[in-house]
Amino acid sequence: MPSSSPLSRQWSLIVLLLVLLGSGFLATSLVSYYAALDSIRAGIINTELPLTSDNVYSEIQKDLVRPILISSMMSRDTYMRDWVLGGEQDAKQITRYLREVQEHYATVTSFFVSEKTHTYYQAKGVLKQVKEAEPRDDWYFRVRDMQTPYEINVDVDLANDDRMTVFINYKVFDYEQRFIGATGVGLTVDSVVKLIDTYQQRYNRSVYFVDTEGRLVLTGASGGPMGARVGQALNAIPGLEALMVKLPQPQSGNFEYREQGREHFLNVRFIPELNWYLFVDTREDGAIAGIRKSLYLNLLICLVVSTIIITLVSLALRRYQRRISALATTDLLTELPNRRGFDMLASQAVQEARRNQGTLCALMLDLDNFKQLNDSHGHMAGDEMLRHFAGQLRNSVRLADIICRWGGEEFILLLKDTTPEQARELGEKIRQRTEQSSINFNGVQLHVTTSIGLTQLHADESLEQLIARADRALYRAKQSGRNRLCEESA
Repeated sequence: MPSSSPLSRQWSLIVLLLVLLGSGFLATSLVSYYAALDSIRAGIINTELPLTSDNVYSEIQKDLVRPILISSMMSRDTYMRDWVLGGEQDAKQITRYLREVQEHYATVTSFFVSEKTHTYYQAKGVLKQVKEAEPRDDWYFRVRDMQTPYEINVDVDLANDDRMTVFINYKVFDYEQRFIGATGVGLTVDSVVKLIDTYQQRYNRSVYFVDTEGRLVLTGASGGPMGARVGQALNAIPGLEALMVKLPQPQSGNFEYREQGREHFLNVRFIPELNWYLFVDTREDGAIAGIRKSLYLNLLICLVVSTIIITLVSLALRRYQRRISALATTDLLTELPNRRGFDMLASQAVQEARRNQGTLCALMLDLDNFKQLNDSHGHMAGDEMLRHFAGQLRNSVRLADIICRWGGEEFILLLKDTTPEQARELGEKIRQRTEQSSINFNGVQLHVTTSIGLTQLHADESLEQLIARADRALYRAKQSGRNRLCEESA
C-alpha cells in the first residue's frame, strides 16, 4: 500500500491541531459561559429579584404611608369627631374641612361618611346617602365591619366622574370607641401607574400587581406581562397559563416561565396592606446579554488565535519541509545536489532533451589520489579540498547546468544544449584549473588533479546508460595515467 504524501500528512497534522485547538478553546469558553450563566441565574433568582421586590415594596409602603397618615390624622381629629357628635349641624363646616385637607395635602379627593345619617360628605359638598342595597356602597359597610382600622381599596370615584382611584378608608371612633363613620383620602390610579413606571425604569424589571383571584389590578403605562391590561386574568396571558395551572391562585415565592421561547424569572410577594400580590418579572436574555456577548467575543478571539497559530504552524511546517527536502537532495559538505537530487533534475533534463531534440552531455569527474591526501593530511583536509573543488565546478558552469556530488570524491556534470566539442573544452578548462590551484591547510599547500570522463546522450538512451558510459570513460582516463579527459562515444 503506497504511503501518504508529505503534503497530505502536513494537512492532516494541521487539521488535527485545528481540531484540538478549537475543541480546547470551545470547551473552555462554553464551560466559562455556562458557569457564569448558572451564577447569574442563581443571583437573579435568589438575590436580585427578591431584593428588587423588597425595594419596590418599601417604596410602595413609603408612597402609601403619607396618605395613610393623613387618613389616620383625620380619623382622630377632634374637630371632626366633635362635629359628628354635635349632630352634624352645618354641612359647610365639614365640607370646608375636607377641602382644606385635599388642597393642603394635594390628594385627589377627601371624604367622610357618617354612620348615623349615612351621608357621604366630600370636599365639594354632600355627595349622596350610602345604602346597603347599593353595590357601589359596599365598601363602606365592609369597612364598618372589618377588624383592621383601615384598608386600601381601588374603586371608581363618584365625585370625580368615576375616575379610578386608590382610596385609603379609615374607621372613625368617638371618645368611647364607638364607630361613628369612615374617612380618608384618595390618590388617582394614574399617579400610582407613574410610580410603577418609575420602579420599572429604576430597577429595569417589569412590575405589576395581581389580586388574590389572579387578575391584574395595576400595571405600568405600557401594561403588564406581554402587554396585558388591568382586569385580565393571568391564566389568559401567553406563557403564564402554564404557571397558573400549577398555581391556581398567586403565591409568594420565586418562579420561572417561558413565553415565545424566552425564559422569565418571577418573584411574587404578598402585600397585606393592599391584599394584592406584587409581581417582579425579568427576562433571562436581558440579564445574560452581557455574558453572551463575552462568549461571542471569546469565540472570536479563539478563532483569531487558532487562525494565527495554524498559519504559523503551517508556515513553520512548510519551511522545515523545504529544509528537509533540501537536506534529502543536497550534499551537506559541498552544498551540491546529491545523487537523489541529481536523479530528479537529470530525469527532467533527459526528458527536455528528447522533447526538444537538444544535445545533452555528461562529465564524470574524480579527484586523483584523494585517498592518499586523506591518509597524509586527515579527513578535514580532504573535506576542505572537496569544498574547494565543488566551488570551482560551480563557478565553471551555467545556472541551467546540473552539478552533483556523485559520491566520495566523484562528481558529475550534466550540460544542457551543449555539443561534445563544447563539453570537451569545458572539461579541459576544469582539469587545468584544478591542476593549477591549491589550498592552504595548516600552513601546507595541497594540490590535486582530476580525471574526467565525457559522453553524449544518444537517442532513446536512458539516464542510467548515459551515466554508465561516462563512468567507463572516466575509468579509461584513470587507467591512462590520470589528470586527463577521455571520451566514450558508443
